[in-house]
Amino acid sequence: MQERLSSPDHKPLIVVRGGGDIATGTIMKLHACGFPVLVLEIPYPSAIRRNVAFSEAVYQGTQTIENVTGYLAEDTKEAKKLLKEGKVTILVDPDCSCLDELQPAALVDGILAKKNLGTERSMAPVTVALGPGFTAGLDVDAVIETCRGHKLGRVYYEGSALPDTGVPGKIAGFDKERVIHSPAEGILYNVCKVTDTVTKGQIIAEIRNDQETVPVRASMDGLLRGLIRDGYPVTRGFKIADIDPRIEEYDNCFTVSDKARCIAGGVLEAILHLL
Repeated sequence: MQERLSSPDHKPLIVVRGGGDIATGTIMKLHACGFPVLVLEIPYPSAIRRNVAFSEAVYQGTQTIENVTGYLAEDTKEAKKLLKEGKVTILVDPDCSCLDELQPAALVDGILAKKNLGTERSMAPVTVALGPGFTAGLDVDAVIETCRGHKLGRVYYEGSALPDTGVPGKIAGFDKERVIHSPAEGILYNVCKVTDTVTKGQIIAEIRNDQETVPVRASMDGLLRGLIRDGYPVTRGFKIADIDPRIEEYDNCFTVSDKARCIAGGVLEAILHLL
């Protein structure tokens, strides 16, 4: 068996599947508590809140969020080096093929696909999953509630999180209007950028395919808090943008959300309890 990686004060390695904005809250929390953290990503991540998603390091090489920088590793060897230096490390490894070599003490599924994309309890001594699609005690050891409300961040050691409602949490009286889905299949080209103030009906992007160019319009007035990166291929109905009605909350575009921080607390609780 390989020797497990650990921090100078002997905190063990934690692997997080997915580096989107919600998972990034967990990554930040674990890193702040001294755990070495390795983020496993797919080759072409589709984060919407890109300014606060470590997955962007896949495209850029690095990603800095609230003064914490994540570094993309070319392979497992480089990942081990970066982790020993105390750096948040991102590795493109959707199949988790590095686990046998790295032997993490815990694995967190932060993909938030609303279904299990292959995480098993056998992957690590402790396994935790965010949101619906998992059963604690069967697929993983613990599940964290991701639905806004009284139960947000709660740890389940038996059973599942609340089912996906398909409706975003309400902010300033708005819920489903806040999220924009692609009106067509094709390649997304941005007209606006994250942090722009937009008005309802304004064209914020275009979807281009062989037959047509389809405009993507703002669904409401507000702050464009998230938008998938330029040139990304999308399918019809794919979630591509996020508008915050609170225009004055400009700094929110660059900081981890209250929801992500609350979920991160649940993850930390579960890992400490189970370890």
